[in-house]
Amino acid sequence: MRCVRPIGIAVALTLAGCAIPVSKLPELPADVVAAEQRREQIAQLRKYYGELHRVDSIAFRLRTANVADCKDWVSAQIGLYAATPRSLPRKYQSYTAEALNIGWMRPTAISVAEDSPAAKAGIVAGDEIIALNGELIPLWGTAGWMGGWLKANGVKPVEVAVRRDGADRVVTVTPVMGCAIPITYIVDADANASASDTKITINTGIVALAETDAQLALVIGHEMAHSNLGHNDKKRWNQILGIASGGAIDLGIFAGGVSTGGAFARQFGNYGGQAFSVNFEREADYVGAYYTARAGYDLKGVEEVWRRMGLVSPASILPNKSHPVTAARFVQLQKVTAEIEEKKRRHAPLVPDLKYVTVEHDPAPDETAAAKF
Repeated sequence: MRCVRPIGIAVALTLAGCAIPVSKLPELPADVVAAEQRREQIAQLRKYYGELHRVDSIAFRLRTANVADCKDWVSAQIGLYAATPRSLPRKYQSYTAEALNIGWMRPTAISVAEDSPAAKAGIVAGDEIIALNGELIPLWGTAGWMGGWLKANGVKPVEVAVRRDGADRVVTVTPVMGCAIPITYIVDADANASASDTKITINTGIVALAETDAQLALVIGHEMAHSNLGHNDKKRWNQILGIASGGAIDLGIFAGGVSTGGAFARQFGNYGGQAFSVNFEREADYVGAYYTARAGYDLKGVEEVWRRMGLVSPASILPNKSHPVTAARFVQLQKVTAEIEEKKRRHAPLVPDLKYVTVEHDPAPDETAAAKF
């Protein structure tokens, strides 16, 4: 007999054949549980935004050092993330002010990227950011509004009104151009990252895996390479070619009086979508290493991230259809590091040796394939 969900009547559960606890459990006062829940929520939010600052600082260096590779997807940036409880997700709002020490009346700097224009101007986390060139910053959608304002302003100096400990001052911040693809940091224990057509996603699991900032830069650089090299478009194009080839077989068989129901088109489409996937990943590793070096990170020992990946994800050690094995990625990164160091020794430009011509293709409709780390 299948057990049903409890309905509040112990006799009904017993008659239904469900087992019940036999221990005498302690009373749990609701207010004590609620207080502990709030403490845990506050601790989690502080941890999340502390890690987000690490991601933001590394991403800022990568964005600005590799802006030339991002083509037209660039924007002026100052390395500042400000928010109010109203501008953050609703589920956080009841404890955001306490967790992050931010007020409801003015945006507060939550993260200031290291060595960014905002940091060089003396802005620090905890400063209230009131206005840009005299224009008040809204309390809703704060980060998006500031991003749009800076994009329109370009690299012209900005007068930023700041309040710290009740004292107002105005500082001049000069934006710099950087890659503009959004980078989202999400709570997910899976040690992974991905790049879609519209954003890069970094999981908390991969941040925990990356012991050094150089290793985390390598992860973010890998995803930037996917975006800049157009890997998603190329995969979709390969899938379209596969569907067309399979469809031709379906039509040939149908002409003989037998319907396949499009089976060959579907199968060949799947094959096409996976074609060169491993090599795309290797290429992103290769170019991402150059992005990391250009941003000033030391690549010595950074390949250890692949051994750590093998420990937390044993399946990555073995061959699969979409990604190189961790051993191959480890060895390749050692070789790429040596290649980059030799170019530095010769004072040669840190430009990856791309052997193929990039061909732009229109994306297939209604598809959002993602290239994973």
